[in-house]
Amino acid sequence: MSLGDDIKNTAEDLGGKAKEAAGKATDNESLEFEGKKDQMSADIKDKVANAAEKAKGVVNDAIDKLKGNK
Repeated sequence: MSLGDDIKNTAEDLGGKAKEAAGKATDNESLEFEGKKDQMSADIKDKVANAAEKAKGVVNDAIDKLKGNK
């Protein structure tokens, strides 16, 4: 995952936590839910990016082995 994407996901997660806390403090279930949704979205994006990076590494290793580089 690029640094920019990591920063965006962290910001989305922190914003979600703030929304959730504000929703709880004001008894606003909609805002609380929106905060939880933002946190889940950031978590999913992180997991997808990490899986993609891992898959890319596996593919590159396989290509190197086929070429006899490793």
